[in-house]
Amino acid sequence: MGQALSPANFSMGGVGRRKRLPHGVYMPRRIESLTIDGPVGDLEALLEEPEGAAPRMAAVVCHPHPLYGGAMHNKVVYRMARGLRRAGVAVLRFNFRGVGRSQGEHAHLRGEIEDARAALEWLRTRYPDLPYALAGFSFGARVITELGCRADGARFLLAAGFPTRYGSAEYLAQCGAAKIFMQSTHDQFGPRPELEALYAAWAEPKRLVWIEAADHFFAGALEELEQKVHAAAVEFVA
Repeated sequence: MGQALSPANFSMGGVGRRKRLPHGVYMPRRIESLTIDGPVGDLEALLEEPEGAAPRMAAVVCHPHPLYGGAMHNKVVYRMARGLRRAGVAVLRFNFRGVGRSQGEHAHLRGEIEDARAALEWLRTRYPDLPYALAGFSFGARVITELGCRADGARFLLAAGFPTRYGSAEYLAQCGAAKIFMQSTHDQFGPRPELEALYAAWAEPKRLVWIEAADHFFAGALEELEQKVHAAAVEFVA
């Protein structure tokens, strides 16, 4: 189910693991640890640029629920970020308020949307000439769709593991942004019948991608998730 979409000065603060390029030359992964000014204090963040080339797009990636262990180093978030980066996207991950070294306390979605807005503003200042996208997993998927549907300009919104039982999602019925949903076939927090029923009422352009996986966290299918994120992003990267 789902319909196809039509794609409508870096300062290094650190170096990650090295990757062998096809011609045998090593190129370090460009990575920088950051502190961003958030609405209620500092936000801990991590910026990664693509290997071997200048970025052609920038994206914020948001993590799952802070009260249930969600953080920017979550394995699903990491895989999404890597898929985007492989497509030529500079990726900003960050911890919501109260997580890791980010200041503040959990604010039941409303505050976390404002955290994401601050992260996006920082990213757009860093890359003023690049288009941008928003991506998130679980609670983070809810954050980025609410933010992206209410703010103009995102090239696309990528929501993995969208939770169907976390309040109303009626805003998506009027959301004109390009939306890509990636869901596990055995997602206990976004079961297939529930998501398909909601998805039917959501505005175009949209796409729904099912991934055969054991649970909400894409167990046994993280590699496939990363590949599908990469393939989707490639369609939109300038």
